[in-house]
Amino acid sequence: MENNLGERESATMSEVRLILIGGRWAGKSFSGNTILTKERFECGRTRTAQTEVRHEVVEGRQLTVVDAPGWSSSLSLTEIPEGDKRRFKLNASKCPPGPHVFLLVVPVDSAFSVENRRTVEEHMKLLGERVWRHTMVLFTCGDFLGEKTIEQHIESEGDSLKWLTVRCRNRYHVFNNKKRNSDQVTQLLRKIDEMVRHNDGSWYQIDEQTLNVINEKQREVAERAEMRRRRSEEQRRQMKTLIPEEMKSIPKLRVVLLGSRSVGKTSVGNSILGFKEHEDGQRTARSVARRGFVGETEITVVDTPGWWKGFYVDDTPEAMREEVKRSPFLCLPGPHVFLLVIDADASFNAKHLDAVTSHVELLGEGVWRRTVVVFTRGDWLRPHTAEEYIEGEGKALQSLVEQCGNRYHVIDNKNADDGTQITELLEKITEAVAGNGWDHFVPDQKIFVTIETRRSSVKLAAQQRQNQVVVKRKALRDDSKELSELKILMLGQKTFGKSATGNNLLRQEAFATCENESCQVEEGEVAGRSVTVIDTPGWRGDPSCCSEERDKEIVRGLSLSCSGVHAVLLVVPLDLTFKEPQRAALEEHVNLFGAGVWKYAVVLFTYGDNLEDKSVEEHIESEHGALRWLIDKCENKYHVVNNMKKTDMGQVNELFQKIEEMVAENGGRLFCPEMKDVHLRIDEKFGRRQLKHVLKHRLEEEYRRRELELMAGFKETLLHLQAELEGKSVKSTKSKLQIGDVTKIKAKGIVQRKKDAKEKEESINLKISQEIEKLEKNIETKSSDLQQGSMDFILPHFKGVRSAPSTAGSLSQMENPTRHYDKVLGWLSTLQIGRNYDNQMTLNFSQATSGYRSVLPHGDFDEDDYE
Repeated sequence: MENNLGERESATMSEVRLILIGGRWAGKSFSGNTILTKERFECGRTRTAQTEVRHEVVEGRQLTVVDAPGWSSSLSLTEIPEGDKRRFKLNASKCPPGPHVFLLVVPVDSAFSVENRRTVEEHMKLLGERVWRHTMVLFTCGDFLGEKTIEQHIESEGDSLKWLTVRCRNRYHVFNNKKRNSDQVTQLLRKIDEMVRHNDGSWYQIDEQTLNVINEKQREVAERAEMRRRRSEEQRRQMKTLIPEEMKSIPKLRVVLLGSRSVGKTSVGNSILGFKEHEDGQRTARSVARRGFVGETEITVVDTPGWWKGFYVDDTPEAMREEVKRSPFLCLPGPHVFLLVIDADASFNAKHLDAVTSHVELLGEGVWRRTVVVFTRGDWLRPHTAEEYIEGEGKALQSLVEQCGNRYHVIDNKNADDGTQITELLEKITEAVAGNGWDHFVPDQKIFVTIETRRSSVKLAAQQRQNQVVVKRKALRDDSKELSELKILMLGQKTFGKSATGNNLLRQEAFATCENESCQVEEGEVAGRSVTVIDTPGWRGDPSCCSEERDKEIVRGLSLSCSGVHAVLLVVPLDLTFKEPQRAALEEHVNLFGAGVWKYAVVLFTYGDNLEDKSVEEHIESEHGALRWLIDKCENKYHVVNNMKKTDMGQVNELFQKIEEMVAENGGRLFCPEMKDVHLRIDEKFGRRQLKHVLKHRLEEEYRRRELELMAGFKETLLHLQAELEGKSVKSTKSKLQIGDVTKIKAKGIVQRKKDAKEKEESINLKISQEIEKLEKNIETKSSDLQQGSMDFILPHFKGVRSAPSTAGSLSQMENPTRHYDKVLGWLSTLQIGRNYDNQMTLNFSQATSGYRSVLPHGDFDEDDYE
């Protein structure tokens, strides 16, 4: 909702209401103090935890400045906590009737990347499209510009920053908060005056209904949070009664840390053990145990590799899953408690719950009753409580906490010197152990034996593959030579790390490390070679989401090098599993270039930090067979890069040497297929997809037609059965009338039994009538759908045909057997394919009266299996 003054304001407004928004550490609070010409907002290392409002008279104007908490680098609305979303929307209500301007604070001393743009976009969506009319960019750290103008900086930064300034209608201003002077504030206020005039004196105002809904939600969350807090306190009070008074602490405590990547597991472990060592930023690739003393308690803490947040366990590499399963064996006889670490500065939805549940349950039964949720980044919660976060996020997080018996704790990793938070955590752990009868989790020894046996076989196979590669490279090394130029084409699925790898190879930030929609070619001098890298759009994991336009853009990358390419790098991440769906999607896209492409293909593994001290061959052998198929298809040509180590030239040089060896094996030829043939394969691919769609449509129609036939037949059977029951009832009545009064007394018991039988018949008759009525409705609905050819419902995906219901079961109990499916598809392949007047593919189903019955052997056909 927007409001205005009814007429244009004067040249200088007497009152200005503004809100400072932007990312963390952008300089919002500093800028607020500069505008107010006083130190009104706390600055420095302390983050703005909640919205703060300050009033001041500056240059004769009444200024209201709202400093909003900085946002994190969330690339999607789904990553932003629900409470943060609501509070961000409420900022506009902090300076009633509403702000004249939102000052979007952007520091000049750091790059404004594509990721920064997406973060801004996602947060601004919360305020609606109209917010852009009232937004101005406020650049901070103006001293960083030196002799350069802000316009030169905008043009040199790239498309993302130019997009932002255009989105704000080229309204921007620069602050140097180190040299405060009134002139830069005066100029800012004049620009605000001008913007308000262009907006006809209007300001941004939050819709009253939206405001009421948010306030009501906040009230409900606060009430539920208080209830949860009280329940937790009562629960703790009861657990404390189980602890003997003479017991000051547990002599020995064994803890396993679980959680997704980058949530702070290692920091929690260090805090528990009292270690002050600085983390090197490397992720935990293997489960590792560390020991120490806290008071009189000997504590063993096992840190485990983190999974990707929101990714189900099936997407996690097998070796990483084994590390999680192995963790309890590193603190035998078994852990007393599992600490499930969740970051409190991010959202937690149903997808995250599925990911957590599937990974934790790798450990087997009994794990949940020994699990405590630990929320990290407690500074992000302040001044709100953990209970407010739990209740505000929704059912997914509430369900997780309940599954852990309402046991939770908050740690502020930035305040590691505060020993009370660890003391309280250890108290909660002791209470949880007492609640479990002072027992510990007992890991299944069979799991350990299975893991160790498998590892032995993996190491043997890995050594064999490694030997094969060494022999092959040694044979090629004498024939290869260093090339003066290298031309490389990169292919891979979205988010697999193609662009980041391209930057690593060129030793420069040439490609945007986000979702790219078009091909891009960049060149550079690297290790004495002229290197050309062609980056292509990534394909989606779901083949049905791939479009013909996307495929044509992917293959266009090859045409950006007229002479062809020396190598085609197939990018595969080491931190995600590679199974049949990934293999099928890769093969489908690579084959567009023709069979000859595999001679030039090299598998390039990204996220090399995942390996740690493990060889890439061990990863290959431990993963799904689909990955070994790919390596074999590329004739054992593969390489690993760690894009976190951009200064490591060794990994780049070795890749170039492998490419040069491959070039020697290919006789010095470059890969340069006929693009006409490539496009023909794309046409064939999507022609097959169209045919598959037609087959689905027609086969589904046949299923439904057959279903109607059997339903009608079932209805006839029920009608006949009903008629027979009614006939028996009439005959029984006539016989009773002929008996007469004389025999009535003698047959009193028989009459009662007949009465019961009649009531039973009537009950059966009623049930049959109800089933007939249900069938009639179903037949009417399905007939209507069949006539309209509606395809708005989910297709059966060819999983099988439906079985007819028996007279003893209801229609809702039908099953879907699949044993004749291959035969049905075989029959479909024999049908004549034609085209109608609209040039759409058609199938001739007139060859068989019942559709697919004729393809089945007589011995296999069972009328009850079909419908």
